[in-house]
Amino acid sequence: MFVPEAEEPESLNALREIAEVKVGETGRSYSQEDLAREMADADVVIITSQYRITKDLIEKAPKLRAIVKYGSRPGLDNVEMSAANAKRILVSYTPGANSDSVAEFTVALALALARRLHNIMPLMKRNEWRNASCLGLELIEKTVGVVGLGVIGSKVASKLSCLGMRVLAADPYVSAEKADLVHAKLTDLNTLLHQSDVITLHAQVTDETRHMIGKSEFASMKPTAYLINTARGALVDEKALYEALRDGKIAGAAIDAFETEPPIGSPLLSLDNVILTPHAASWTVDALRKEASMAVEETRRILMGIRPMNLANPELLE
Repeated sequence: MFVPEAEEPESLNALREIAEVKVGETGRSYSQEDLAREMADADVVIITSQYRITKDLIEKAPKLRAIVKYGSRPGLDNVEMSAANAKRILVSYTPGANSDSVAEFTVALALALARRLHNIMPLMKRNEWRNASCLGLELIEKTVGVVGLGVIGSKVASKLSCLGMRVLAADPYVSAEKADLVHAKLTDLNTLLHQSDVITLHAQVTDETRHMIGKSEFASMKPTAYLINTARGALVDEKALYEALRDGKIAGAAIDAFETEPPIGSPLLSLDNVILTPHAASWTVDALRKEASMAVEETRRILMGIRPMNLANPELLE
């Protein structure tokens, strides 16, 4: 098996007892050609969102039996599922392992936007003191709109309700009863956009949700609203986002996920009313440890002929 990114030695010991384990060099980024060479004789490959397993890579790995992905089901957009299914390659993942980290990061971004930390912190480095640019807002009694009430969205809703925020949620696949459990009121997307002071995205990327936040959606938001995206870049039309921020259609945004990563040359980088982070919401010691442990257990099961717990394509075993 091959692991492109180094893991904790302890988490791999269970696999070394039953398989030869190849671990990528720390700090090295593997090209598609590098991956093809390393995967040529691998039975299983463990990856993070940094790597994409394409049809071409799958074709060049004749022994490949499984792909194990750090992250939740929506994160499988970096595995070409049709190619994996065609070769009857199992694809497994680690749902929930990073949900607390992403939820906490989302709350941190909401607080940072409200208190204008992106404007305040540079003042000190320029030996300046507080001025009008430091004037922020309280989140208490403001309205947050949570788009997508899955595991992470539910945790964000619960945490922000504890800060005294009114929580709206838009998700056609959950019930009002489930929303009630996390102190959220279920509504439609248009109402959520009109009423929310903070909008945070936690939806999966599908044909229906791709660019779900675009020019018309920004026009529906309050000019004082903030947008947060710690989910997937494809949920937002970045050109429309740039124009909305540039023209003051919304007050600001915090973006952790981009359509192209890294977003080299993106016009968003030129703006001072946006917080940009390098897809780091899930990057905590705790989340990585949980993901490693779950990925190793899934791999152990696959190698031992035991049904994995979190299959993206369970139909292959049915």
